[in-house]
Amino acid sequence: MLTLCSRFWVGEFSIASPSRASASSATRPGWEVIENTISVDSYDLGCDGSLASRLQFPAMPRPLYLLLLFVIVLLGAHASSRSDQFTPLVVSPLTTNAQPFHGTDGRVHLVYELVLTNTSPTPATLKKIEVVDGSNPSKTLASYYGRGLSSCLRTTGRLTAENSTIEFNSTRLFLIDLSLDPAIPLPQHLMHHVDVLGAPSPGPKPTAQVLLSYTVAPLHISRKLPVIGAPLSGKGWVAVNGCCGADSIHRSSSLSVNGRIYFAQRFAIDWMQLDEAGGFVHGDPSNAHNYDSYGADVLAVGDGTVVEILNDLDDQKPGTLPDPKTITLENVDGNHVVLDLGDGVFAFYAHLQKGSVRVSSGERVKRGEVLGKLGNTGNSSAPHLHFHLMESPSVLGSNGIPYLIDSLAIAGQIPAADFAAATGVEGNWSKGLLRNPNPRHDQFPLDLDIVDFSLLK
Repeated sequence: MLTLCSRFWVGEFSIASPSRASASSATRPGWEVIENTISVDSYDLGCDGSLASRLQFPAMPRPLYLLLLFVIVLLGAHASSRSDQFTPLVVSPLTTNAQPFHGTDGRVHLVYELVLTNTSPTPATLKKIEVVDGSNPSKTLASYYGRGLSSCLRTTGRLTAENSTIEFNSTRLFLIDLSLDPAIPLPQHLMHHVDVLGAPSPGPKPTAQVLLSYTVAPLHISRKLPVIGAPLSGKGWVAVNGCCGADSIHRSSSLSVNGRIYFAQRFAIDWMQLDEAGGFVHGDPSNAHNYDSYGADVLAVGDGTVVEILNDLDDQKPGTLPDPKTITLENVDGNHVVLDLGDGVFAFYAHLQKGSVRVSSGERVKRGEVLGKLGNTGNSSAPHLHFHLMESPSVLGSNGIPYLIDSLAIAGQIPAADFAAATGVEGNWSKGLLRNPNPRHDQFPLDLDIVDFSLLK
């Protein structure tokens, strides 16, 4: 940006040049009038010293000097205005990076969130958000608009936003779940192009909305990804409430803990097992012992150190949830184990049977070692293993991270529409089973996948 330091007065035209001033100048002390020819050094224009070369202009009438200088000032102001833009809707990623992973659908998935805050008294109405290549913003990876945009907006209280308008001093969370072709290389970082109706300039009062467009919110793509073993053994394990999609229970479960918003359960799975007949439960569904998965051994997914356990809560009766007044951050996930796998990765196992936890804090465990038994403790309505990886030992005050399971087999998938329409887990769910399970390696199980963990290597 070029900044001109100049003075004007009637009958004279001068350019600021304190370093070249002389006592004989016919104008004010410290200024030099240059007649007929404008001679400009870097320090003549140089309030910022940015012009390095000497410029020479031919002699011309003084009015033309004024016109020339006016044009230069306008050009400098235009260049300055393009470098900064008023952005009433502040957009930033919740985390500084995101980790792509291969799902069992053969696609590459990328899951993260944006934080949107309206800083203007004028309401901000989102029209479109585009995920673009940070090095080449003209290359768009995904576009969100219309219902696709509004369905991904959440309040900070974990509710779906009523519309895409964000009032003054209000914040929304925008959930992004990309499913990408693995043949197309991912960029090193992403940016986000925003189209929003909002205030055209800062001001203390609401004004008419105008359409604004800007590209903001850089996000680094991290290639570091944990590879783990299976948390269970046997066949017919269903990934209930799994990744990905903004309407998933776990995916949208943000929580404010320790002064920050976290998505600890971003990649959580509730594992439930089908029996040979394709059912989760036989007999009375209010009896935990009638569920095929109840009592299954829960396994260490890697070598690690136990950092936390809880082992004294009673089972919850299936079909009911505990009194909300009794739920705390400590007991919401029931009896549990937190395992430090190293390199800033922690594994979390929840809802274990009372008294079944075999390990203690500080104990070293090996991959495949039994940690406890699957139960129905804490905030749970049916026996299952809640499992996820996270970036710190805090069960809820951390962000969930994706991972790959090194060996598994896909035995099918429960139809999502059928599962959503059901009022419970009773019935036969064998409709989506494959005749022959498909062995996989280094993939992440997706929602309602039916997985066999028998092919361990």
